[in-house]
Amino acid sequence: MRAMVLERPRQPLVLRDLPVPEPGAGQVLLRVRACGVCRTDLHIVDGELPDPKLPLVLGHQIVGEVVRAGAGATRFAPGQRVGVPWLGWTCGNCRYCRSGRENLCDRARFTGYTLDGGYAEYAVADERYCFPIPEGYPDVQAAPLLCAGLIGYRALRFAGPAQRIGFYGFGAAAHILTQVAVWQGRQVYAFTRPGDTEGQAFARRLGAVWAGGSDELPPEPLEAALIFAPVGALVPQALRALEKGGSVVCAGIHMSDIPSFPYGLLWEERVIRSVANLTRRDGEEFLSLAPQVPVRTEVQVYRLEDANRALDDVRAGRVRGAAVLQIA
Repeated sequence: MRAMVLERPRQPLVLRDLPVPEPGAGQVLLRVRACGVCRTDLHIVDGELPDPKLPLVLGHQIVGEVVRAGAGATRFAPGQRVGVPWLGWTCGNCRYCRSGRENLCDRARFTGYTLDGGYAEYAVADERYCFPIPEGYPDVQAAPLLCAGLIGYRALRFAGPAQRIGFYGFGAAAHILTQVAVWQGRQVYAFTRPGDTEGQAFARRLGAVWAGGSDELPPEPLEAALIFAPVGALVPQALRALEKGGSVVCAGIHMSDIPSFPYGLLWEERVIRSVANLTRRDGEEFLSLAPQVPVRTEVQVYRLEDANRALDDVRAGRVRGAAVLQIA
């Protein structure tokens, strides 16, 4: 099979011919149809996330067709279309797993990071951590649901019942969550890179009541702010935009250092929290919700061999919506 492989951090991916992997016990072999390109992939390539499996096939937003199953794997039939997310395996026995917080498992394994992922023509995955893809979603439109959608949904849950929500960084996750939040009757305030008038217009088309630069304050205080951009300086900026008792939710797996800020920005019971990974419950809930909205993903499609260009476009903010590799 063809695969785009990371051989060393801070180096471009390399197109390689690799053996088709064999599914082990409890695993399924998938013919990959599409794989989303995530900012987390950039953090791995750029060496900002430590100790990836090397050499590594990136990609954790996989849409694939089941080819065959390993021993004991009976959940999916050959030909069935399934999705593979970031969370690829947990121990099931630690206190986090036993308390419904498998996303915090100390021994967790992650697709496209500690397990080979979907920048390839075939991939294997633990069937317990795969999801059926909702009907009505073409492959490339379904792929962003598996990380931008799932992690974004978990972040939105931590916003609680907030009605006025700010999204800082209007990329793959925010363009999905705006649709969900508007459907729920909330008001969305979109913050883009300063001067990105095209991105601001995109946010308004999706239903945002206001859109501006991340260096601006919204016309009225927010009840919650979700930060998707990996920029620590946005934390004090988001705190400035909050009303009393509001929450800032940092939704990325990596962020630059948060600069110091006066205690007065946090006072009056404002809260800062992070979101780590996802649980299978998040996946089941969101993939059930998405067709009801219905969520429509806007994608920019690339060939497998153009994965480096896709990563560069995500890094430079040239992608409206989500970048997706179309493979089969």
